[in-house]
Amino acid sequence: MASTVTDPRPGYGQLLRTPRAWTFLLPGFAARQPFAMLTISIVLLVQHTTGSYGAAGAVSAATGVSMALFAPLSGKLADRFGQRAVLLPGVLVHAASGVTLTVLALSDAPLWALFVAAVPTGASTPQIGPMVRARWGVKLQGSPLAQTAAAFESVTDELTFVLGPLVATALCTGVDPAAGLLTEAGLTLVGGLLFAAQKSTQPQPAAAGHARVKHDSALRVPGVRVLIVTFLGIGTVFGGMQVALAAFTESIDRPGLNGVLYGTFAAGNMISGIICGAVAWKVSPQRRLVVGYTALTLMASGLWAAQSVLLLAGLGLLVGVCIAPALITGYTLVDSLVAPTARTEAFTLLTGAVALGQAAAVTVAGQLEDRLWDGAGFLVPLGGTALALAVLLVLSSRLTPPATGRTVARGVGHRVPVAVD
Repeated sequence: MASTVTDPRPGYGQLLRTPRAWTFLLPGFAARQPFAMLTISIVLLVQHTTGSYGAAGAVSAATGVSMALFAPLSGKLADRFGQRAVLLPGVLVHAASGVTLTVLALSDAPLWALFVAAVPTGASTPQIGPMVRARWGVKLQGSPLAQTAAAFESVTDELTFVLGPLVATALCTGVDPAAGLLTEAGLTLVGGLLFAAQKSTQPQPAAAGHARVKHDSALRVPGVRVLIVTFLGIGTVFGGMQVALAAFTESIDRPGLNGVLYGTFAAGNMISGIICGAVAWKVSPQRRLVVGYTALTLMASGLWAAQSVLLLAGLGLLVGVCIAPALITGYTLVDSLVAPTARTEAFTLLTGAVALGQAAAVTVAGQLEDRLWDGAGFLVPLGGTALALAVLLVLSSRLTPPATGRTVARGVGHRVPVAVD
């Protein structure tokens, strides 16, 4: 499509006029909203019942680790057998596990019992975001709207991370410590079932007509492995800030500010994502990722020194601004690196990497908050992004598809970076 090289990037309005897009966008938004509520709801509930941020972070981490380990499998099964076949049992197990974890926490059950319940809660978390991205891939095959869709999905993700922590914190601090997790379980069940009901827009299962086709794992692609490390670092920002902000606001006797501060951070992410998606970039996505990630590391390096609410809000906003470009660019690169038959798996690998980084971060940040000073958890985003940046700088060449590589999965079918990249 020659026009895609010179024309301005299609806007969000044109994207949202895609036929039948709203049939999966609305239920998809409802189903992915609980994802942003899960970690903070567990942290606030378990910290309330045990009095320890270390214990709360560890239980939350068990959820995140199991989510990260099972998300790629979920994506692979969805690619092969269909999203509906994975979603229906998944949301039922997740809702039941979330309720069980809540009951155990309120019953002062031993810590090992909370871990046992946390594992299936995380493992069964529905991967709605990657599934929505895969549906866009079906709708926009070969269209210049593909990059706009990637930006739109990142903005949607960040909107959930604005609303989710705010809602979860308000429920846990203003209603009941268990209200956040119970609401998360209920929303997952209802939203997941509604999304699964949209059968006409889901990608055709590979097993339906390509049983003899070899299905290579996206994990075998070197560039995907580099992106996984990059997204792990982003996960440490989310997890470290959740724990550190909760501890900081409690130390100044204003726990209600936790959701506001985290929402400010996520709002910066969302605003940046909107702008990023509206720009017709002429810089290659590989270079954008390196530059954006360097900025993220620099911004995260100042969080630990912030001692006032206003300063912390300002720095959190800047950190959020730096995250969206990295996320959008990473998801965009997947399209040029991975075959269509492994698309959902690749997206869930990146989503799982964020969850794993978040899990590690809440564990380490919780221990730092318990053992050191209030706000010591802010060291975690700095360490996580710095390590990931080092890997990215050394291995960034692997993010470029080889000259004889496969055709772009849902882009315009060229290798040379142009305005739509």
